[in-house]
Amino acid sequence: MNAPATASMLQSLPAEHRQRLMRFAREVSFPQGTRLFNEGGRADRFWIIRTGTVALDMHVPGRRAAVIETLGHNELIGWSWLFAPHTWHLGAEATTPVRAYEFDATAIRSMCKDDPALGANVAQWVGDVLAHRLHSARTRLLDLYAPYGSGGLR
Repeated sequence: MNAPATASMLQSLPAEHRQRLMRFAREVSFPQGTRLFNEGGRADRFWIIRTGTVALDMHVPGRRAAVIETLGHNELIGWSWLFAPHTWHLGAEATTPVRAYEFDATAIRSMCKDDPALGANVAQWVGDVLAHRLHSARTRLLDLYAPYGSGGLR
């Protein structure tokens, strides 16, 4: 499992905003092998992992899905819920049994719209996660598919 390179919700949001978000949290569990979502599906929720691991993957035509990153404790699963058109850009599968907090995306987006300070903090947190995930995806795809010796990231 990769070490978390982005701040967790606990590190990113002020206590008041964390508490408000957690009022919408619902505890869920997923057995190993459960698909949480697929690329192109409707992004109507997100999760924060309590225990277990989830692999983020990307469809590669003619090949098996490429695992981009493995997420664990306190990490955000899903960012597509925040940005229109609210469709998943990656897929996700539980690689171990997972316990997580699940959030309804519509309710959280509405709460963020009603409280601009909360919205700005959530957008910054999710944006930081997004930037990290895009970098991980690029790095992983280069590892998998670039010609050997073609060079590293600049």
